Amino acid sequence: KYTKFSISYYWINSLDQKTFIYSRVENVAIPSGGENKTAALSYDHRIMPLENTSSTGTYYCEVKWNDIQKMGKGMFVLIRDTGYINTSYSWEILVTLTVLLAVLSVTATALLLWKRK
Repeated sequence: KYTKFSISYYWINSLDQKTFIYSRVENVAIPSGGENKTAALSYDHRIMPLENTSSTGTYYCEVKWNDIQKMGKGMFVLIRDTGYINTSYSWEILVTLTVLLAVLSVTATALLLWKRK
């Protein structure tokens, strides 16, 4: 009953649209003495090439037996254009803010001392 099943790969984009990528039917022979035992089989599938940034989304694997359907948790894939540089300005902002506060502090101290005289 469980030796014949189908495996489907698909992805869901940001608009919740489901796109099937690949599907196949498996018929696994049970070796002698393997009846009534749980078996785990691994199936890999590579999606190549991911053409453009619109391929960003969550990719899923789904297995169907006669009366059972199981779906994986999904894998989110973010696709960026060639030459993309992840810009992070956190260090620049921190240094700029520190220098600005130091200049203001020195200026305020100088003004207080000057006004005191």
